[in-house]
This record gives sequence, structure tokens and C-alpha cells, in this order.
Amino acid sequence: MSGEIEIFVEEEFRGMVDGGWVKKIVRQVLKAEGMAPPYEVSLVFTDPETVQRLNRDYRGVDEPTDVLAFYMLPQRGADSSFALPPDGVTRLGEVIISYPQAVAQAREQGHSPERELALLVIHGILHLLGYDHEEPEEKSKMSERERELLERCLPG
Repeated sequence: MSGEIEIFVEEEFRGMVDGGWVKKIVRQVLKAEGMAPPYEVSLVFTDPETVQRLNRDYRGVDEPTDVLAFYMLPQRGADSSFALPPDGVTRLGEVIISYPQAVAQAREQGHSPERELALLVIHGILHLLGYDHEEPEEKSKMSERERELLERCLPG
């Protein structure tokens, strides 16, 4: 059984997001983090309004953002008696990315939309795996790992 990676792209952004490329990045990140198949993960590329609504409804933050991660694995400090499903598939969760926000941030940062999308995919996947950036120490650890993985996924 292999890793199942589902990519959903809102109709208005079809042709702008290469699902095969995104899957390759996800596989590289999961492999680098020691996550072996079978697993399932979904990525959604959508508009800023949808991301803001999800941010408000699930996080209580009524603001736009670039990426949200809805994880299914128990997080650090949580009850570790989480039972894996009987089929043995690790369901990691879902990453939601605002495509227009990614393009705007790429412009602001002076790099390509692909680089920004790769960074947001990596960021979201790391969240699914339990990384966080609430505390300064966690933030620097996550940022360092993002940089390492970005170099691995997009050398040069």
C-alpha cells in the first residue's frame, strides 16, 4: 500500500497548481520526516475567503491567512492512547492553502509563486506532523526545518 495524497484545486485556479509537483513535495517531506506509507493526506488550493472562513470557524481568528492545517494525528502533549484505524493507514489530515495569498506573498518576497507554494505545502505538512510555532523555541525549530526541506525539494 502506498501513500495516498489527494489534491483539490478550486476551479478558478486549475492549471495554475501542478498536482503532480505538489505530491512530489509532500512525499519528499513525509519521507524526510520518517513517515512511511500507508498514509493519507489532502491538500486544497482555494480562495482567500474560504481560508478566512475556515480560520474563523475552526480557530476563532477572523482574519485571512495563507495556510491552515487540520491534523488527525494526536499532537504533542495530547492523550497518547489514540487508536490507529484497523486498516493501518495513518490519516494525517488536510492542508488548506490560499492560492492568491501565496502569489501575493511570492511577489512581496521577490521569489517565484512555486517557491512560495512549496514553502506553504512544507509548512502545512509539518503542522500535520506536530510541528508548531507558538513558542519562540518551536518557531525557530520549525523555520529551520522548513528551510532544510525547501532546499531539498527545490535545490538551487
